[in-house]
Amino acid sequence: MKLIASLALAVAAGTLAAPAMAQFQKPEDAIKYRKASFTVLATHFGRLGAMANGRAPFDAKAAAESGAVIEMAVKLPWEAFGPGTDKGDTRAEPAIWTEQAKFKAAADKAQTEVTKLAAAAKTGNLDAIKASFGAAGASCKACHDDFRKN
Repeated sequence: MKLIASLALAVAAGTLAAPAMAQFQKPEDAIKYRKASFTVLATHFGRLGAMANGRAPFDAKAAAESGAVIEMAVKLPWEAFGPGTDKGDTRAEPAIWTEQAKFKAAADKAQTEVTKLAAAAKTGNLDAIKASFGAAGASCKACHDDFRKN
């Protein structure tokens, strides 16, 4: 019985993984994916920022929802910086591929700070959001400064 369950699980995992591997058969597919990921992230990050900076009224439920989205979205774009995705409709700087360790460190820092912001948003406490928003924004900006064309 355990063997059958293990085989069924392996088949299910393989079936679910196949579309994920196939989605980047072409570099332009990866570029579209990462751009869409960053768009979603930026939209919900902006909503939290507007509340943190007083440009929008604070809504704890909306903040928590945006926090949940950014927590998920910050994990998405990084796999889409593969070979061949440095050309085409992209603002990615060549340094992403020539300075991969530096890029990974910047991406990891951004993910860490955005995850902290998402955790603060879950608390429903505006002061906690304000406290973590600056560090998250600075980590995103640092990555953009070094690795994104204007």
